[in-house]
Amino acid sequence: MDISDISSGVGVLDKAAVILGALASGPATLAELVSATGLSRPTAHRLALALERHRLVARDIEGRFVLGPRLGELSAAANEDCLLTAAGPVLISLRDATGESAQLYRRQGEVRVCVAAAERASGLRDIVPVGATLPMKVGSAAQVLLAWEEPERFYQGLQGARFTATALSGVRRRGWAQSIGEREPGMASVSAPVRGPSDRVVAAVTVTGPIQRLTRQPGARLAKAAVAAADRLTAVVSHA
Repeated sequence: MDISDISSGVGVLDKAAVILGALASGPATLAELVSATGLSRPTAHRLALALERHRLVARDIEGRFVLGPRLGELSAAANEDCLLTAAGPVLISLRDATGESAQLYRRQGEVRVCVAAAERASGLRDIVPVGATLPMKVGSAAQVLLAWEEPERFYQGLQGARFTATALSGVRRRGWAQSIGEREPGMASVSAPVRGPSDRVVAAVTVTGPIQRLTRQPGARLAKAAVAAADRLTAVVSHA
């Protein structure tokens, strides 16, 4: 990509866009980045490091520059409308299939936000209103939203959490998480990941209810349904 082809009149932005465009073709050393962009070595290096700081660029295990995780997050945000549109019917179906309340959570910084919900019509239930902000330190949704994070954010997220790295390793292996009384005494939940186009986890589908109904092994009853619902939303987001 040549800068003259995309010139906006804002030189530093144009150069950053050229670097990102070059990395879309795959990992690149600094020398390869200079060759692909036509930028001087100092300029390419300075901008690549700045983009890395903003997580728009990252490094692979060989130290080469690659597209960063922030691009996946922005892509997920761009797809949020289609996710929320699809979430309503999927959560209602999940609620009806399990008899328990269902929610969809997204991570926003150090908290998670309920962006959609389908509540159980009656009886003992865990009501989480849309817009509710909950901590990333407890609950099965927090486990799912943290389990596949990049190493730095992963270990930061574990500080003060009610779950451990070993527990999250189990979440990645199974493909779902469960919690018993972590967020609220007497309540249990099961969550599964919704993935975006880059396979990054962009949301968590959760089923919640009282321990007396879900037992202390809620995954045995609810994991299959939660995963199926999350997979339905993954298909929507991935093809948006």
